[in-house]
Amino acid sequence: MLRGGEALYLVDGVTSLGGMPVCLNEWGVDAFYSGTQKCLSCPPGLAPVSFSPRAVEKILARKTKTPNWYLDISLILNYWQGARRAYHHTAPVNMLYGLHAALCAILTEGLERAFARHRAAHEQLVEGLDRMNLRMLVAPESRLPMLNAVVVPDGVDEAAVRGRLLSEHGIEIGAGLGPLAGKVWRIGLMGHTARPENVQCLLDALRAVGV
Repeated sequence: MLRGGEALYLVDGVTSLGGMPVCLNEWGVDAFYSGTQKCLSCPPGLAPVSFSPRAVEKILARKTKTPNWYLDISLILNYWQGARRAYHHTAPVNMLYGLHAALCAILTEGLERAFARHRAAHEQLVEGLDRMNLRMLVAPESRLPMLNAVVVPDGVDEAAVRGRLLSEHGIEIGAGLGPLAGKVWRIGLMGHTARPENVQCLLDALRAVGV
């Protein structure tokens, strides 16, 4: 893994954890964070994180104190390493039980099967959109199967389409953000939603609203 001097390698895995291989050691990742509400199909509110030994060393060697109590990971690190417990936060016990159940469901299905299911849902979506003359924003080799950016056709009111999908079919898709606002739809295929019947339901709904 190539590094720039002492820079740490940070990976945003919010939409990937549980939907595709995430190989922290193999990739040389120093800091990784994700969310529970995406491919894990778990209630939102938890943020799984991972730090390499190099990252932990950097954290503990800080010369200035973290200005935010809740975000001071050194307090938890000290606790994990056997130091006297210092209050940091009240553990969200119910969410931890939810996360445990979600992880058990993925392991029961099998990681490789879960990854293949997300990939198949993505391919089904792309093929269906292609038949409707809708194109993806990102080139095939750079696409993330779980989050699909679809280019809004010229002359189409993208907000009106999203509104009708929600009001008439109970399906919510995302709008473009930043420079892509009004130019793309963001379609998530994550966790339990990444199934053939759900993809087909969305494709049928897009046709029904006249896309």
